[in-house]
Amino acid sequence: MPAKSNLTLCLVIAALATAPATAAFSQATAGKMDGVALSNDKPIHIESDKLEIKDKENRADFTGNVVATQGTTMLKSKTMTVYYKSSGKDGASSGGTMANAGNGDIDRIIVNGGVVLNSDKQTATAESGHFEMAKQLFILEGKQVVLSDGNNVFTGCRLTVHMDTGQAQLDSCGGRVQIQLDPKSRSK
Repeated sequence: MPAKSNLTLCLVIAALATAPATAAFSQATAGKMDGVALSNDKPIHIESDKLEIKDKENRADFTGNVVATQGTTMLKSKTMTVYYKSSGKDGASSGGTMANAGNGDIDRIIVNGGVVLNSDKQTATAESGHFEMAKQLFILEGKQVVLSDGNNVFTGCRLTVHMDTGQAQLDSCGGRVQIQLDPKSRSK
């Protein structure tokens, strides 16, 4: 893929913050995650074993050991599919190639298989995730979604973050949300 291999994709990479301890052991934990936002000022580097661009379907499929980094944040998964908006009559993007796709042209991103999101000392793991750009919505899902901030650990099965407000909710999906807090992590 000659020219198409030099694609510039803007990917939502989230930084995680902790949920408040007062909501511990509830069926859902809500809190503020101010670190989750679009970053238009830092370059994004994406690597994978394979990249397949499907212009007529307005998507790019990254498969095998996908690693996307932006600044100090890294997203890993087995697969990542980027869907971009159509701007032509025949469904093709402007210019007929995804090379023109930028942050404003991405519709949604889907990641699957061993999803790991690292930023500084914070980590989230899940089976799958998706980013809805128009709604500014970021969701991680799986049998066990684990958020770690230092020694503080939050466990549920669905994390929903509204990127425009930073409002976040961790759901339990039938059981209970579990939180392990380290008293040494409190700010002094």
